[in-house]
Amino acid sequence: MSRRLCAIVLALATTTVTGLSLAEPVHAQDIDSVAPYRLLRSLQFVQDSVVLGDHSAAEMQRFMLTTIDERLRSADPSVFQDPRNVDAALIYAMSGGNPQTLEFLVARDIDGNFDNRLTDALRRYLGGKGMLTARSLGEMVTEYRNTKIAPYLALVAGNVTIPLDPAEALKFYDWARLTAPGTIVEEAALRRSLAVAVDAKIVDKASLYANSYARRFLYSPYASQFADLFVQFVVEHFEKLDREGIEATLGYMDVDRQREVYLRMARQAAITGKNELAVMAADRAKMLSGSAEGADLLATLYRNLAVIPTENVDAAMQAIVGIPDEQLSPRDRALRQAAEAVAKEVLREPELPTESPVQAAASTTEQVPQGAMTADDLQDPFAAPAPTVTPAPSDTGDLATPTVELEPEMRTLIETGRSKLQAIDDLLKQEGP
Repeated sequence: MSRRLCAIVLALATTTVTGLSLAEPVHAQDIDSVAPYRLLRSLQFVQDSVVLGDHSAAEMQRFMLTTIDERLRSADPSVFQDPRNVDAALIYAMSGGNPQTLEFLVARDIDGNFDNRLTDALRRYLGGKGMLTARSLGEMVTEYRNTKIAPYLALVAGNVTIPLDPAEALKFYDWARLTAPGTIVEEAALRRSLAVAVDAKIVDKASLYANSYARRFLYSPYASQFADLFVQFVVEHFEKLDREGIEATLGYMDVDRQREVYLRMARQAAITGKNELAVMAADRAKMLSGSAEGADLLATLYRNLAVIPTENVDAAMQAIVGIPDEQLSPRDRALRQAAEAVAKEVLREPELPTESPVQAAASTTEQVPQGAMTADDLQDPFAAPAPTVTPAPSDTGDLATPTVELEPEMRTLIETGRSKLQAIDDLLKQEGP
């Protein structure tokens, strides 16, 4: 944010006190005469601007947090006889402010302007011991429901309630966002509600939260977290979702964002074995690629990763091998190498035994001394029975080739290979794209 805009924001806070016009410069001595609650209004304006898409306001947000911190610490204790300034101090603490400042103000509060019950709970929360105050914070949300701090308090109560009762945490988040629409509080409540609903497998609510977030806060700097959650949600619950609902949420995004989400969805789905979703997402990403360099190649890679365990192994591998290395990130090159290894195992002809099964069995029996303990003797008596595997029928009556019809053993090999893909991907998550 420019210095002039910084001056304008501060002028908004000081105009009613000093009579400044927006064109006049703002000086340090002017800030010293401004009530903390007025400075807080400027901070709220800036924070709301950030989540609505003005990323340049992030610098101003840091400046305002510092300015309010200095003002609170330098304020005469009599300033907090005004409840609005008490609320400003509490909201500042819950909005990313310095937690030590709240400690400082409470220590100086000899007149009892601050509610000790509330400040004690917030100090524990800010000190990382929020779960110890979950019940008391929940009760205070109801007690303070008609005050300025209520939405912030509900957000905090939701945060500490998640480990104990996710459904109750969602109620706090719902209350927070409905009482502070269009603000950073609503953005945070929606994003966290989606995370809770996805983790708790509350599919219907997760769909609503995802759609609402995409519609209202798509240009928030925290939208990347939303994209991660949405991809996770779709991949984990694709069977319970309708395609129209997924496309409706993505429909709020521009083409570039849609393509990026579809690519990430295709990649994760291919790795986790959600082949139908992987193919669908890859096809959508390819359709949206346009002139985006490399996007269609990534879509090709992820689509063919999904079809390797099918009868089209040869075609899939030809498409994957044809992608130039320089068009792939290190993570995707590692995925391709793992896919090639799996495909080679799938296509490799089975080795025929050099002796008949009867001879092999006789040879093995001869090697076991009489009375020696065998593997059968070591079997866990409480282990579940092994599943009965019925061989897949063959049209010719001969041993089916892997490229035409997969035998159970081959399917096991493929699943092992897919597990290797997942392990490689997990190891590479720490690397950049």
